[in-house]
Amino acid sequence: MRVVLGEDQYLLRKGLTHLLEDHGFEMTAVVDNGPDLLTALLDHRPDVALVDVRLPPTFTDEGLRAALAARKELPGLPVLVLSQYVEQLYARELLADGQGGIGYLLKDRVFDDDEFIGSVRRVAAGGTAMDPEVVAQLVRPGGQRSPLSTLTEREREVLALMAEGRSNGAISERLFLSDSAVSKHTASIFAKLDLPQSNHDNRRVLAVIAYLNNTHDTQE
Repeated sequence: MRVVLGEDQYLLRKGLTHLLEDHGFEMTAVVDNGPDLLTALLDHRPDVALVDVRLPPTFTDEGLRAALAARKELPGLPVLVLSQYVEQLYARELLADGQGGIGYLLKDRVFDDDEFIGSVRRVAAGGTAMDPEVVAQLVRPGGQRSPLSTLTEREREVLALMAEGRSNGAISERLFLSDSAVSKHTASIFAKLDLPQSNHDNRRVLAVIAYLNNTHDTQE
């Protein structure tokens, strides 16, 4: 599996490179700034991009802007963001096309090699991998018109795990619920978000998108 990595911190860049190579990934490009990241993504068209948010030259949002620009040229390009910060607008924009293949993990909350590598593989396969803390900051009640206000606390927990890309079986294990209980919660979430059954749409991704869109609208 081919990877492009954009990370400006030397030790972290080296550490991620060795970790990924040890798990069989091919590092097609490793860069430390936004312009080079965009060039590498367009030239190499990797199976997955690992992107820091704040890269040189301005250390603001070069990494995410490069990833978003690349996805416009290469629709569906899998992007896993690794950051110390939650950039709400950009996280929402990454999800906006509904194609999946996106993730957003916080650097100081990655504690396990296998879980991290699993997230990389899940995003590369077109799934999602969202840190619960990211979801917690993005998915918040926004007033009476917000669908969030209709969710139970348990449904919020289920949605957060859905946003990590977890299956119903994995959610049931994490929350100590039966598979049938998780199925009922997810069905309730879809109903409250007005997401009917479809043969084409990924309702799990659309559920997260609906929340992010609503949260953004209520904050404007």
